[in-house]
Amino acid sequence: MAEVLTSDGREPVGAAGDRGVLSDGGACSAQAAEWSGSERVDSQALPDEGRPRIGQRLVERGLLTPAQLEAALAEHRATGVPLGQVLLGWGWVRALDFYETLAEQLGLPFVNLLETPPDPAFFDPARIQEYAESLYLPWRQSRGSLWIVVAEPSQTVFEKLREQYGPEVEFAVTSRFDILWTIQRLGQPHLVHRATLDLWERAPELSARVILSWPQWVALYAAIALWSAAVWFWPEISLLATNAAVTFFLVSAFLLRVVLVWRARRRRAAQQRHRDLTLEDKDLPVYTILVPLYRDAAVVPVLARALRRLDYPRGKLDIKLILEDDDLETVEACKQAGLEANVELIRVPPGHPRTKPKALNYALHFARGEFVTIYDAEDVPEPSQLKRAVAAFRQGPQEVACYQAKLNYFNWNENWLTRLFTLEYSLWFDWYLPGLESLRIPIPLGGTSNHFDARVLRALRGWDPFNVTEDADLGVRFTQKGWRVAMLDSTTFEEANSQVRNWIRQRSRWIKGYMQTYLVHMRHPIRLARSLGLRGFLGVQFFVGGAFLAPLSFLPLLALFGFWLAGARFVDALFPSWLWPFAAGNFVLAGAVLCLFHMMAAWHRGRRRLAWWALLLPVYYLLMSVAAYKGLWQLVRRPHYWEKTEHGLTRHDAVHLLSL
Repeated sequence: MAEVLTSDGREPVGAAGDRGVLSDGGACSAQAAEWSGSERVDSQALPDEGRPRIGQRLVERGLLTPAQLEAALAEHRATGVPLGQVLLGWGWVRALDFYETLAEQLGLPFVNLLETPPDPAFFDPARIQEYAESLYLPWRQSRGSLWIVVAEPSQTVFEKLREQYGPEVEFAVTSRFDILWTIQRLGQPHLVHRATLDLWERAPELSARVILSWPQWVALYAAIALWSAAVWFWPEISLLATNAAVTFFLVSAFLLRVVLVWRARRRRAAQQRHRDLTLEDKDLPVYTILVPLYRDAAVVPVLARALRRLDYPRGKLDIKLILEDDDLETVEACKQAGLEANVELIRVPPGHPRTKPKALNYALHFARGEFVTIYDAEDVPEPSQLKRAVAAFRQGPQEVACYQAKLNYFNWNENWLTRLFTLEYSLWFDWYLPGLESLRIPIPLGGTSNHFDARVLRALRGWDPFNVTEDADLGVRFTQKGWRVAMLDSTTFEEANSQVRNWIRQRSRWIKGYMQTYLVHMRHPIRLARSLGLRGFLGVQFFVGGAFLAPLSFLPLLALFGFWLAGARFVDALFPSWLWPFAAGNFVLAGAVLCLFHMMAAWHRGRRRLAWWALLLPVYYLLMSVAAYKGLWQLVRRPHYWEKTEHGLTRHDAVHLLSL
């Protein structure tokens, strides 16, 4: 079952009926259940929540200090956030206390939905998005009137609901957390179905639920049969042709990366274009942050501190921590973290596939923000990142549906593996992806710090729950549908894998996901070329395809090079004079240039000592090749298996390091 972390003293946990209620609101609930409605409150008489009256009530009851009220009022005036959301965002008052006081001020009953739940007959699964955004629920019928519970009562809300449900409806106040938790409890089957199968049912050709379509299977078997027959009858010519095809593909992939670096250098000044727009806090929209967690209890304290560092009005942050229902250790860690009331814990029921994109789809139903971003458990984004993303959306092209922030590592100097991993990320996010943006080639998103226009994301049916590199797939899908992905001049710092086995688990999943993405979008090559254009189509071939074909070819080419050094004669037949310069250039010259690019990326990041570690890149490529073959094996045997990456292994304190 799903859960909302209420932060008000109540903890609905476990399966339905096992809510573990710790509540002091029972009396109010009983009163609401028996209330006749004869004391109907005129919606026009609703007091302004921003006035100090409700704050004064909280002060008089000892639930709030005068200093806290003064600070909350100042933030309310500066940001336009309702006073109650300011108080809850800072954790200065319990949600239950606030909503009970609000109901008393309005002359409305307060309903504790955990003790007096709604009549399921009035719950409409088709309205889940509306319930979550407007924060209301049809509750019960009494004396001929339908009662509706609301968490943000206002004249506008009352008029809208009376238009929708009729003039005789009655209203009561409840907690926002009660509404969200009840939506998840009553709508769980619908939510799970949508999170898992929505894309598959509406656009099956874009879903990785089936890795290869029947035409792809036929083409694959035909290609294998033809190649095998050619090798059998004309072995030397066939193997030479195969070697030539691989060589020219790798040369093309390398040349694309050269062009990307060149374009990124030319556009570096333009990447500062979002720095100049200054937005007042009142102009900032509600921003949803989705944080998928699984077996990440060790990094929850780092996550809590990172979220509190964000330079954004707390009352406008809509934070969802997304957990698997049976991950009790991480659930408990979140409860012990002392998170404020703008943070909700959503527990996703177990089921196939158990993947990050499925969890994100599940939580997206409850996102209230105009924009949505994703942070991983160990992420430490720059505090100004959300404001920069809003500025980018406000002044950028309207066709941009997503801004990708740069990713890098805070524990870059921990050991040789973290140094090489940081070199790779510095080149990838600081040079390659900006180069792709400049060429209008689809950008395979990173798994975190993607900032989305929520409306577009929902229109595209969210993420593919069957793709284990859902971010790369979504980047291509955006471009296919006519939207753009652009880079954001802000960095999120992550924890680099410091252990080889853990790194291989992570990298094999990434490469398997790139294989899935390539196969899905190449089901209709002509259609893909028409939607992306020739440049975009070739970019997918040599950048997305190169992301797995290059590491897969590294070990065989390394073996051939070893045989050549040992004097094996058959190697000469595979590398005639016309092919040898390309093969040797790709193996030696390309390796040297890529080493130089990694050095440049480290230098640009201000990590000059890191640059010389690029000389060890052949070792890193060897590990990548091992991971690629593991990913290929899993693509055949366990295509939708999400191999978990362990976090919290570093000895470094991310928030402390980045605060220095």
